[in-house]
Amino acid sequence: MKKIGIIMGSDSDLPVVRKAAEVCKQFGVPFELHVMSAHRSPAEASAFARSARENGFGVLIGAAGMAAHLAGALAGNTDLPVIALPVTAKALDGMDALLSSVMMPPGVPVACVGINCAANAGYLAVQILAVNDEELAKKFADFKEAQHQKNLEADRKMQEEAKNI
Repeated sequence: MKKIGIIMGSDSDLPVVRKAAEVCKQFGVPFELHVMSAHRSPAEASAFARSARENGFGVLIGAAGMAAHLAGALAGNTDLPVIALPVTAKALDGMDALLSSVMMPPGVPVACVGINCAANAGYLAVQILAVNDEELAKKFADFKEAQHQKNLEADRKMQEEAKNI
């Protein structure tokens, strides 16, 4: 099974990024966590992305705040799918990171989840890997069905509660 690479620009991003790693564990997908900055360690980030496929990765998640160039820097150095995870910083409440993540030039696509939405970055990464992994696809389909049933049950409870209003 291919691995998911979760790269954060700073170790201070770990409290947010942790949820993506937890999703990987939930589905039994191997992953690696790394701290590599597009600005403070650009050579290492570039080398990691260039060798990601040969090192067994199938998708990369780039988590960063502020200028949030990490996902784009990774995408510029690999042909693997890259998911941007914008992280809130003190200034601009994460909007700077979101806009930096989605405004990529033509030919350098980066998928992007919401600000601090690490779980969705993990789910999207798993879903991408599931395209070529039937066992993982079944696990993901089961997960989606469980979400569906949970929502139906919440509606049933709400209908009962509504009778008492």
